[in-house]
Amino acid sequence: MARLLADTAPLRNTYFRRLWLANIVTVIGAQLTVVAVPAQIYQITGSSAYVGLTGIFGLVPLVVFGLWGGALADVFDRRTLLIISTLGLIGCSALFWAQAAAGVRNVWIILALFAVQQAFFAVNQPTRSAVLPRLLPDRELPAALSLNMTVMQAGAIAGPLIGGALIPWLGYSLLYLVDTVFLVPTLLAVILLPSLRPEGDDRPKTPGLRSVIDGLKYLAGHKILMASFLVDLIAMIFGMPRALFPQMAHENFGGPSGGGIAFALLFTAISAGAVVGGIFSGWVSRVERQGLAVIVCVIVWGLAMAGVGVAVGFAGGTSLPMLPVALVFLMIGGAADMASAAFRQSILLAAATDDVRGRLQGVFTVVVAGGPRIADVVHGAAAASIGVAVTTTAGGLLVVALTIVAALAIPAFVAYRVGQHA
Repeated sequence: MARLLADTAPLRNTYFRRLWLANIVTVIGAQLTVVAVPAQIYQITGSSAYVGLTGIFGLVPLVVFGLWGGALADVFDRRTLLIISTLGLIGCSALFWAQAAAGVRNVWIILALFAVQQAFFAVNQPTRSAVLPRLLPDRELPAALSLNMTVMQAGAIAGPLIGGALIPWLGYSLLYLVDTVFLVPTLLAVILLPSLRPEGDDRPKTPGLRSVIDGLKYLAGHKILMASFLVDLIAMIFGMPRALFPQMAHENFGGPSGGGIAFALLFTAISAGAVVGGIFSGWVSRVERQGLAVIVCVIVWGLAMAGVGVAVGFAGGTSLPMLPVALVFLMIGGAADMASAAFRQSILLAAATDDVRGRLQGVFTVVVAGGPRIADVVHGAAAASIGVAVTTTAGGLLVVALTIVAALAIPAFVAYRVGQHA
């Protein structure tokens, strides 16, 4: 059993332990906002297409500031960047609270605030990931990443369960206020970090366009790293139906138009599966063929999302309760996605030198966070034409087909083993 449970060795490091413990609180608050924004937009408009617009308003700042934030992290002290970006996130959450408390019902104000929030997030995340190899030895990175993702996904369960279920009674302003307060522990943990200036003689002198291009050139020269990003984009763009959860909960599973139990369960199921996968992630550090493992995990994700679509399609058309079936498939997908992410980021962190690590983590942030936002737009638009069930099923099957094509086209990625040069 000990070999199956998560490896907690990274928690012996004081700095990592502070960040990890603070994140337990912060992630819960952040997920309250993740739930509140689409629920508020859907309640105002009654349209999944408007909910899908969060994809566009989130994607543009993610791409621009994710790449630039990674360049910043390769020039300036990463501790300072984390302090500034965390303060920015606190300010955005406070503004979300203010608009909700004032009773503003303007979708465009909400979307604009969301865009600014994502800009700070895009600077914060690559910087946060780039510091891990400075705090921990390479052998502990897979375990540390699994621990981080387990906390993030656990918060993604507690946040939507609390927020989604209580929106009809407490409203949106309280959820945004909790997010604001819960960011403070992470700010304190970041302040207590040591100075973390990037190392290496080849690090850029200024975080301009040239340094971003140099980072992309570095990435382009590593086919295996490129393949890891490609399969993740396939999985997220075609297989992430989260923009459809408000409509699914309301029309297929009988929930209210704003929030409710079905809405909360749909939003938490993927994270619940990821937490279960994280708890039993001891096997992750023993996998040698990490490239093949990523391919298998993405295929499992696609099949699970197709299963969700089938369950939604049968909802109301059979005497069997379809919501639990959909939730099980979402949990299976969440466990597969957690393992895939741990493998992909371990490959990336181990392959990169410190002077380019921030920029590569910026690309990673753009791909990991940007893919689902593209999916929000694609799924929202498709569901308006062909319905949520067909959109979700077809998306999952496309993930399987395109992942197999990618594996056949890039056999070097499938053959990749731990320790091999990427």
